[in-house]
Amino acid sequence: MSVSNESAHPSADKQGTLGNPMKFKGQDFELLRNLCLISGYRFRDGIFPSNMDSIGPDLLTAEELSRVEWVRPGSQHEKPHLFVHGVSRFDIHQGKVGNCWFLAALGSLTFAPRIMNNVIPSGQGFTQKYVGIFHFRFWRFGKWMDVVIDDKLPTLDGRYLFVGPANGNEFWPALLEKAYAKVCGSYSDLHSGLISEALVDFTGGVHISFNLTKPREDLWEIMQRAAAHESLMGSGSHSEPGVKPVNTVLKNGLVQAHAYAVTGVNMVHCGNKNVKLVRLWNPWGNTEWNGSWSDKSPEWNNVDPETRKLLLRDCDNGEFWMAMEDFTANFTHIDICNVYPHFLDSGNDCIWAMSEHNGSWIKGTSAGGSLKEDTFWKNPQYRVNLKTAHLDCSSSTSCNFVVYLMQKLANKHRKQSLRLHIGLSIFKHCDQKEKFSAEFFSSHQPIPSYNVGSLGVIEFFQLEPGEYLIVPSSYNKDQECDFFLSMYSKTNHKEKMDSDLNLQFSQLSVSHVNSHKKVFAKYSSQGQEINANDLQRLLNNSLKGKISKTGGFSFDACKGILAVMDLNANGKLNTSEFEELWKKITDYQEIFNQCDEKSSGLLNLHEMKNAILASGIKLSDHLLDIVIQRHTDPSDKINLESFLCLMLRLRSMTKRFRQRSHDGIGIYLQEEEWMFYTMYS
Repeated sequence: MSVSNESAHPSADKQGTLGNPMKFKGQDFELLRNLCLISGYRFRDGIFPSNMDSIGPDLLTAEELSRVEWVRPGSQHEKPHLFVHGVSRFDIHQGKVGNCWFLAALGSLTFAPRIMNNVIPSGQGFTQKYVGIFHFRFWRFGKWMDVVIDDKLPTLDGRYLFVGPANGNEFWPALLEKAYAKVCGSYSDLHSGLISEALVDFTGGVHISFNLTKPREDLWEIMQRAAAHESLMGSGSHSEPGVKPVNTVLKNGLVQAHAYAVTGVNMVHCGNKNVKLVRLWNPWGNTEWNGSWSDKSPEWNNVDPETRKLLLRDCDNGEFWMAMEDFTANFTHIDICNVYPHFLDSGNDCIWAMSEHNGSWIKGTSAGGSLKEDTFWKNPQYRVNLKTAHLDCSSSTSCNFVVYLMQKLANKHRKQSLRLHIGLSIFKHCDQKEKFSAEFFSSHQPIPSYNVGSLGVIEFFQLEPGEYLIVPSSYNKDQECDFFLSMYSKTNHKEKMDSDLNLQFSQLSVSHVNSHKKVFAKYSSQGQEINANDLQRLLNNSLKGKISKTGGFSFDACKGILAVMDLNANGKLNTSEFEELWKKITDYQEIFNQCDEKSSGLLNLHEMKNAILASGIKLSDHLLDIVIQRHTDPSDKINLESFLCLMLRLRSMTKRFRQRSHDGIGIYLQEEEWMFYTMYS
């Protein structure tokens, strides 16, 4: 996959990766643990405190809440452990909250040691360096988060309210559940959900859901490969019409509208035929299927003793086998999740490479809505070039390109977050360097395969080499939301794949791409560098007719622009510095024009806020008010010149902060550095 601009693929040291996860709510596990070790105190988490706010609404009555006690494992058990003989799905036992979807995903996680080690970092427990603090890692909307908790667990009348130690003194499931509750807002926010949500949060990978109403012919083989690749798998049972869905056990032993982990895929020889089997686990830890191939089913008598001994456990532990045809008849779908979709391939000659991007739908700017809207063209646009070398192993499977779109939940509480209907479209097009207009979409149809989802949407494509345009959208226009987009393309493992993608929201036009060198040569001193005086002439001449009638860019404004782009601090721009400046000016001019709804040449306060958001820079309300006071005219409006100066300065200060910050929260500057940044930039 080749693209036209800077890399979007996360580097190993980029914040938000597994190697350098974001610190959730700014809490640093090592720092907090060391402080507790020095002070001799056990950690108490003030962000997720031991009170009713952390439990959340609607789970307990007021009278029950008054009797809740939060206790550390050591006060209830003589020798608590994080792990006892490794991890197993049988370590998990569901508590009072209806989070079978999360626990089923957790059960599946126990079959993927590599992924489990990502979620539960090593070097913690109840012995060495124990001070009541633990941490876990989850992937949340494009970023890995390191989540710190204390080990105080809620109890009611001496019994654990939520996941407790199923084996007496093993606490990894209870503590991991608490960390996930903290990320989602409260324990109450874990009540009801989709297993796929937790699978993605455990892996940070691609999630694929297969409908079982009309299952594809090779589904069992896909499941078999998924198990071999340590993929996480889960499924949901049917809800029978006229039967109350909550915890209702059907005659066949299945719980209706319930989440199960898929824990095994196997084929056995029975009589004169081979039977495809699927193993499932109920996170209740009991209550099993009682039909064909269940624990006491006579079908097992026709299987050779060694195979029967290897596969069959005749005990009420919530786990059971089913024939593939019974599985598809009694369950609605199967979710499969892994870092890459390797399980789609029947051969081993190909690998998948991933690229990812974060974006936003902004009202009036980039929230164009679905294809039925005449504003569809305003949506963010991604362009990708698929080369022949990257598709040379496409014959091994039915798809060679996967696109996954996920909206980010804005509310602190998972259950209270507004979930839009979102979708994505992909178009075949010729090589073009500028954003596609409304005319293109009125005359071109997308490649068929358009789905609408409430949290995430995934699409599979069998694509020929060439240029493609990908457009993520909300179903209705002017619906604001941040989103995460990841794309997976298949290539031969012998090839080094350039898997970068570039967001084409603020697109360079062909004329700008081809002319920036000519512009630089025309206005620079001896064709080598541009000073503030050169820059003033360049901007006022090049943007003539687009800038306001107040005289254009002042000399002082050009000195300010030069300062924020001048990496060498010598008062001049070289070729590469000017190229970056020219790109940013073009991008911000495009945003200005899109947000200027009346084409007045000025942005009002509402339009200015949208323009700043559309640039990808997020400011607090307080800082936004300061920016408005500093950069708008007496009528609270801003012209193009002032807007460009503002955006270049915001970009520069944001970039410099991120370069100096190791945790994304703060930086340390010596006095001379502080003076340099404030006085020159």
